[in-house]
Amino acid sequence: MIKQAIIPLAGLGTRLLPLTSVFAKELLPINGRPGIEYILDECIEAGIKEVIFIISNKKIMIKNYFYNDIFYKKIITKKKDIRIINEYKRILKYKKMIKFVYQNKPLGTGDAVLKTRKYIKDKFFLMLLPDDLILKKNCSKAMIKVHNKYKSSVMASMNVNKKTISRWGIYKLSKKINKTDYFINDVIEKPSIKNAPSNKAVIGRYILPKKIFSKLLKQKPGKGGEIHITDAIQSLINENYKFIAHNFSGKYLDCGSMDGYIKSSMEISKL
Repeated sequence: MIKQAIIPLAGLGTRLLPLTSVFAKELLPINGRPGIEYILDECIEAGIKEVIFIISNKKIMIKNYFYNDIFYKKIITKKKDIRIINEYKRILKYKKMIKFVYQNKPLGTGDAVLKTRKYIKDKFFLMLLPDDLILKKNCSKAMIKVHNKYKSSVMASMNVNKKTISRWGIYKLSKKINKTDYFINDVIEKPSIKNAPSNKAVIGRYILPKKIFSKLLKQKPGKGGEIHITDAIQSLINENYKFIAHNFSGKYLDCGSMDGYIKSSMEISKL
């Protein structure tokens, strides 16, 4: 069973400036709740027992959000407000399952994953990228079900418009397993429209093997001088490790850009 999840949170969120000049993007309210809480609820519903947040010293406010006990206790003592009491109880529930590790130099998603190496106990773990919200149907829960059936790594997939393919990591697919799942031959980062092997894009949900840490330890920096998780995944695929692309059925929201963030609040308010 998949019981641990990691969430990289050390990025500066430059696509959401000027808001992120003073505020962690993951705490920005989406329909009245911090975006990170939607991700945590997805984990809890999927059966995850421990979540490892990868933050930086510049994002310490994320930790402070979950460790503001003195503030809440003072307010509750004075006001006895049931809404505040319930909010505090929810934050305490999250706090019990969260650990923090630090990535103070922005060296890529692969480097962020590597920071969690000594905490991962089982053969596989879940990774979620907080900019990608998937609502209505629990994507992580569905992926864990696929993993349990095929004993394989699983990555979320979504059909994208061919005109936007160069924005995404794109799958080259192998054997079709069923209506939603395919074995993966390659993951190609931001190909041109002409060279794209499909229109199925990588979305920010991954079930990865613990073996990936040994690849990341040896991996040289790629594009932009960063350690990319997709390069390590490709190395494992080349060594015949099975990876499945799962076409999820939930509602996808990109809240990592200003336009996407505004649209996410509007969409969630309708649910």
